[in-house]
Amino acid sequence: MLSQKVLIPMDLAQTDHLKAYGLTYWALNKGVQTDWMLNYRGGSFILDANTSIIAECRIRGVYFEQLSATEAGAIYAEVQDEKSNMDAIKLEKPPKIAVYTTPGSRPWDDAVTMVLDYAEVSYDKVWDEEVLAGKLSEYDWLHLHHEDFTGQYGKFFASYANAPWYIQQVALLESTAKKMGFSKVSVLKRAVVNKIKDFVMAGGFMFAMCSATDSYDIAIAASNTDICEQMFDGDPPSSNVNNELHFESTFAFENFQVYLDPYKYEYSTIDVDANIRVNNTEIDYFTLFEFSAKYDPVPTMLTQCHANIVHNFLGQTTAFHKEQIKKSVTVLAEREGTDEVKYIHGNAGRGTFTWYGGHDPEDYQHAVGDPPTDISLHKNSPGYRLILNNILFPAAKKKKQKT
Repeated sequence: MLSQKVLIPMDLAQTDHLKAYGLTYWALNKGVQTDWMLNYRGGSFILDANTSIIAECRIRGVYFEQLSATEAGAIYAEVQDEKSNMDAIKLEKPPKIAVYTTPGSRPWDDAVTMVLDYAEVSYDKVWDEEVLAGKLSEYDWLHLHHEDFTGQYGKFFASYANAPWYIQQVALLESTAKKMGFSKVSVLKRAVVNKIKDFVMAGGFMFAMCSATDSYDIAIAASNTDICEQMFDGDPPSSNVNNELHFESTFAFENFQVYLDPYKYEYSTIDVDANIRVNNTEIDYFTLFEFSAKYDPVPTMLTQCHANIVHNFLGQTTAFHKEQIKKSVTVLAEREGTDEVKYIHGNAGRGTFTWYGGHDPEDYQHAVGDPPTDISLHKNSPGYRLILNNILFPAAKKKKQKT
């Protein structure tokens, strides 16, 4: 006999989509039975009803509907019908979350930490020392954002070489490398990348945005060569860099070339250069792909949204050229009519990775020094919802794929 349930709809009826994820995360922490109803009303949640759940929904401003046993039974029957493109996935426990971030303040924000704070989802901060000490084994989920794993300090040299924040960042990275026994920052970051790879291969979930996506794979591909100009690491790059890259161990990208020019604000040919595309927020959108909830539950979870066409947003890495994405990678979203891929997912060992191009879903062209987004003004943001889908994905009970 089904007990009374609470439905948290995630369609246009929802008053605060982002806090709805936080409410669900909170309920999982309380041991409340929770199901993710894939493709039902925008990817809704059904929870066992109790007075604390209802009170918490009201406190957080999350719209909910109380269901009788009969009503809940009808919804489960609808989503589990073989003719429907819906399914019910049990969420088992809240994932333990780590955010990889440089200590101290930087002149840009991180969309993921901002939305985690807004949604009231707890997380720990880690950086190079914690990663190299093996601390990632304590977590289920790792986020990386505006990072540079190539040792080129974000390729900000042309515009910010004399800026106090840039000088401080370089000093921090160089002192950390020296403290930990590495000859230069690029070698330190290569070690960090390998530790992150171990985390994923062992079953961890990695979510990355902006430059943490392509710079991660570039660092892996360049593990046997030097792609840094002298102002970054004190010695010149290898003379034949682009013939010395190897792609066997990269997660998502292959057959790309790196840009050595320190004055070019691009790492490689992976990224769609924002300077050569039409950048107009009024006409710039990307489209989420639709998947089979019963046969492809993972990509379905990751693309759950109340909109399938989403406002695009730029970043140091805005999107990925389709031709340089490995065939084993699942494309989750693209900019129609172009070769721009916005959102991808793949498996590595026993773990998974999901990469999302762009810097801030509600700030079309975020610049260094711009104020952080007030997420309370974007509580129904479909772009931010995609981030939070990734937060809950590791909580889902793993189902065997149908054949």
